[in-house]
Amino acid sequence: MEVILLQDVDHVGLRGDVVSVARGYARNFLLPRKLAEVATPARVAELEKRDLKRARHEAKTVEEAQSIAETLAQTVLRFEVKAGPTGSLFGSVTPTDIVDELWQKEKIRVDRRKVDTGPIKRIGRYSIPVDIFQNVRVEIRTEVIPEGGELPSDEELEAMEAAERPDDDAAAEDHTELEEALAAEEEASAAPEAAEAEAETEPEPDWRADAEAALADE
Repeated sequence: MEVILLQDVDHVGLRGDVVSVARGYARNFLLPRKLAEVATPARVAELEKRDLKRARHEAKTVEEAQSIAETLAQTVLRFEVKAGPTGSLFGSVTPTDIVDELWQKEKIRVDRRKVDTGPIKRIGRYSIPVDIFQNVRVEIRTEVIPEGGELPSDEELEAMEAAERPDDDAAAEDHTELEEALAAEEEASAAPEAAEAEAETEPEPDWRADAEAALADE
């Protein structure tokens, strides 16, 4: 079944991609969660028309790419997002979000797959590398700001991130302890089986061999 992704979906594709997925996966997961819509001929044609229009603004030569890079070097992208008290986002800022904002702000089209970053999951200041053309790369300054607030200083951001680390370390420690407990339990359960196997392979007592030899003489 072909669908159009409305959001970036891990291991499936990026927003705006037309992808083929299992019908059950589409009907039970993607469509109910509004992560995708059915790829009707009319919607696919609409997307193709939009991409064709944007493609006119994409760099086609090194000179054009260098001109675009100069513009983007002066550009600052700002995303206001919902975030928790320690700066973690309720969601993320993705490469698709970045290229969409570039289009809205500068009318510059960039291939989403040339944005060299994973999903951004914390507020902060970022320099996002983007390949504009062969051997033409630029870093775009990006600010991810808590909704309705201001971006804290770098020192405050570091303190917020550090405040979240003990929980992460505790979770990692709990995971390690669980793995060790499971390993010990598996070893304990394997011990009787090993003992039984060892018992089965013990050599026969000498008296049995002597008895068999006596019977053979008779």
